[in-house]
Amino acid sequence: MSKVSYYTAEGLKKLREELDQLKSIERPKASQDIADARDKGDLSENAEYDAAKEAQGLLEMKISKTEEILANARLIDESQLDVSKALVLSTVKIKNQTNGMEMTYTLVAESEADLKTGKISVTSPIGKGLLGKSVGEVAEIKVPNGTLKFDVLEISRD
Repeated sequence: MSKVSYYTAEGLKKLREELDQLKSIERPKASQDIADARDKGDLSENAEYDAAKEAQGLLEMKISKTEEILANARLIDESQLDVSKALVLSTVKIKNQTNGMEMTYTLVAESEADLKTGKISVTSPIGKGLLGKSVGEVAEIKVPNGTLKFDVLEISRD
């Protein structure tokens, strides 16, 4: 059974653009590389041809995987999300109880995670620990060197 993934409109658009790039630009290029290598003579001893065929196989596998992800992708209706709890697309402000440091993260689908922009996956340890929490609750998150405790200060939608 295929795994359903949830995306924002922006994330779904990026995924469709990536698939379009693979099909309309990368696929014809791979075919051309094979044709160029084929023109260079004996295929039994042509490493360039073998490499081009392997690259084409990997590309087709990536296209197939992306198509499967898109087929199982669901768009999240942001207007229907509950702001009383930390859910997918929640922006959560937390405070580390140990060092007092405050951080703000947006919980997103695994494929949209980008720590540089403050987007963490709901499948990451911190993401899992924050899911379902409300303002005022403490999120206890198990990490390799122990347990971190975060106070949930604020939950919002962007």
